[in-house]
Amino acid sequence: MLKRAKQVLEIEARAVKGLARHLDRNFTAAVDLMAKCQGRVVVCGMGKSGIVGRKIAATFSSTGTPSVFLHSAEAVHGDLGQVTKRDVFIVISQSGETQESVRTLPLVKKIGAKTIALTGNPRSSLARHSDVVLNVSVKEEGCPLGLAPMASTTATLAMGDALAACLIDRRKFKKEDFAFYHPGGALG
Repeated sequence: MLKRAKQVLEIEARAVKGLARHLDRNFTAAVDLMAKCQGRVVVCGMGKSGIVGRKIAATFSSTGTPSVFLHSAEAVHGDLGQVTKRDVFIVISQSGETQESVRTLPLVKKIGAKTIALTGNPRSSLARHSDVVLNVSVKEEGCPLGLAPMASTTATLAMGDALAACLIDRRKFKKEDFAFYHPGGALG
């Protein structure tokens, strides 16, 4: 049991460390888009990507970048009405082919929002139709079956945290600002 646990942790650590080689001008472009955003950063995803997206949106909001999460299935059933041309729309899909997520892009473009893809497949439909692509590919998953997203969700979450940290710096967000958004609990 301990051997398997260590193996998973090592796989996930390598996945996060490997993200550094994917950082390029696209990362800078993504930070620039979000920093200049006049509206909100809308983070969209399905399944485990959606769960990770919800956490990324929450981190953005609590650190000075107004953000909301939009589930991909809900988006194509009326909730795209939440998106405006002033927003930046981030879509998360490891395969880049998740139908509900890919289907949102032409509609979001028609609205006029800029799009950022976080995907493990930089040649995917999602990537081809996004303004900026952040590569979150991993060499292997921690799942012994190679099926359940483990390393890929960890890597995506880490990329979201890297974006948030850069936005904190860019906005000169301070401890006092963080405390303002966290009036309850030990953090505030």
